[in-house]
Amino acid sequence: MKKYKFSINGNQYETEILNIEDNIAEIEVNGTFYKVELDKSLKAVKTPKLIRQVAVPSTDSDPSVAKTSSPSGPKGAGSIKSPLPGVILEMYVREGDTVKMGQKLLMLEAMKMENNIEADKAGKVMSILKQKGDSVMEGDVLIIIGE
Repeated sequence: MKKYKFSINGNQYETEILNIEDNIAEIEVNGTFYKVELDKSLKAVKTPKLIRQVAVPSTDSDPSVAKTSSPSGPKGAGSIKSPLPGVILEMYVREGDTVKMGQKLLMLEAMKMENNIEADKAGKVMSILKQKGDSVMEGDVLIIIGE
């Protein structure tokens, strides 16, 4: 296990701890084996092994479903979700407004940064689920955009 060199009263000692079990240690000193009893039992310290799970963004409703549709495909209602936990600072649209893809919908303060949340599709604002001043968590639905 561990080797040590000692000098006691001018005499050199080479020691090796061979095994420790409960409070009994097997030690070799200059080629001679000894069993030494310790005052208290020593326990081996084990470092826990951390296992991380695969990270999946909470904004994904189902990872197997495509996030975008083809331009010629049918259009349906879509939801705008919060990418981060934060507080809504400003709303730029109201229910019934028509929005274009990329248009600013609201401003979200997250980690002392202002983030513009933009429309990911064109359509009509069907409902606004959160208002100015509301605290939101990551993945919360903020606005629903439909045809």
